[in-house]
Amino acid sequence: MTSFDQWIQFYLIYIRPVIDIFILTFILYKVYGIIEKTHAVQLLKGALFILSIYAFANALQLSMLLWLLNMLAPGLLIGAAIIFQPELRKIFLKLGQARPFIYTQKNKHSHIEPVLIAAELLSSRRRGMLVVFIRNTEVNDIVETGTRINAELSSNLLVTIFGHDTPMHDGAVLVQDGRVIAAGCFLPLSEQQNIKKTFGTRHRAALGMSEETDAVVLIVSEESGAISLAYDSKLYYDLSMDVIYSTLEAELDLKSEVAASKDERYDKNSID
Repeated sequence: MTSFDQWIQFYLIYIRPVIDIFILTFILYKVYGIIEKTHAVQLLKGALFILSIYAFANALQLSMLLWLLNMLAPGLLIGAAIIFQPELRKIFLKLGQARPFIYTQKNKHSHIEPVLIAAELLSSRRRGMLVVFIRNTEVNDIVETGTRINAELSSNLLVTIFGHDTPMHDGAVLVQDGRVIAAGCFLPLSEQQNIKKTFGTRHRAALGMSEETDAVVLIVSEESGAISLAYDSKLYYDLSMDVIYSTLEAELDLKSEVAASKDERYDKNSID
């Protein structure tokens, strides 16, 4: 046997199973993460429950139960597809939007500080605000609903857009890599039925954007001044600035900078 044949045999016996298990584990991990973020855990639990019953019946050779499960299986699949249609749609959307092998430069802390400065000021003035931090999902269709700006991100710009009754103040601002991509954009409204009726269009749009994409959305309520975040199909209402800062750090995968500090207070008078 030649050395090449030995290497092939070594690969088939030892290396290939490891690669196979690693890839399968990675796929299952990613799929579970998507399912968890789209609130489809109930679907997964129900499927595991049915499979457990089937395995139990098969192990004990319970013929009547096996016959019943085999009869009901097509109907259960169709019923699950109908009941969980919104969740299944979100799963396939996120699978299609995922770009795990594309390298993007991480944001800096300075990319969120202008947004937080503007959010605090607008909150004190009871002016609404809606800012979308774009991550990996392409949002070209959302950009086309607004006005392209492609300007450097600054608190002055955001306060100008949302602090006055300009044509763009009712829409959302899209932010990526420290730049304002577009303003006055219309976001998809949430399909969730259990959202509070007291939430206005901004909160519903922010939640809808988090359902359709992997973006993180910051909302300032015009009625209460509460500052909230929406991401991973969930809305986190009325958060403190410290919580918002730390959450954006984690979700946007920010670089640690010596000059940036969570405890640093912002000079709101500088943009009055």
